[in-house]
Amino acid sequence: MFTFDKSNILLSKHSTHNNSLSTIGSIFIELTSINSTNTYAMQQIKAKLAEHGVTYFAHSQTNGKGSRGKSWHSQTGSNIVLSTILDVSFIPLSKQFFISIVAALSTHDFFTNYVHNGISIKWPNDIYYLNHKIAGILIENNVKGNKMQWSVVGIGANINQTIFPDALANATSLSLITQEKYAVISLSHHLCSCLEKRYRQLLNGEEAALLQEYNEKLFKRNEKIKLKTGNVIFSCTVKHVTESGLLVVKNGKEESFDYDDVQWIIE
Repeated sequence: MFTFDKSNILLSKHSTHNNSLSTIGSIFIELTSINSTNTYAMQQIKAKLAEHGVTYFAHSQTNGKGSRGKSWHSQTGSNIVLSTILDVSFIPLSKQFFISIVAALSTHDFFTNYVHNGISIKWPNDIYYLNHKIAGILIENNVKGNKMQWSVVGIGANINQTIFPDALANATSLSLITQEKYAVISLSHHLCSCLEKRYRQLLNGEEAALLQEYNEKLFKRNEKIKLKTGNVIFSCTVKHVTESGLLVVKNGKEESFDYDDVQWIIE
């Protein structure tokens, strides 16, 4: 471990790197404060400093990024806020949704070690406890020509935070569920180990098994929900998600939607 006393950004680095494709999280870099771990990781890629498995953890994130251009809010020092760089050069562009599947299953696996019931994956890759959001995932890909190169998997998981802004009315945390407090760094390493296991499945070509598990853990599967497209809100039944990431629902007939086409209405 090394520490830079004069920097308010890089706090420490723990490394057990010992092979060309290192274990996810074996290089674990703590940042005292950063605008966004995803932005920081992408900067490393653009500077040609990317290494597979390197994980950046932030104690404080000043401009966290969420999906649909939203911000990700996290109380300083209370939660898991990290981004991991993955080598995805073996994945065809047409199958890039499997990175989301891997990230979602990993985070689901992580939480089910502490909460035995009620955890699910809300399409495409939010993690819910019952009807409450407990984690969000943001994936940003680096593509060269028509080939995948790197992915940055950003995971924000609510761990010890117990009070949330009014705008996040459906948020919850591990501490709220279990009434316990947790060592966030230790849990972050556990999350990395979960990601390593699922990444290896993808590397080994276990796509069908990954997709099946993802759908088995799907939020509101075979239940009635409400979706909004444009100004229209409609009811439908969640059926499954395709390998390309389309949500298939049934409303008289089956229809499929891309993530940008619809929004969930959660009541």
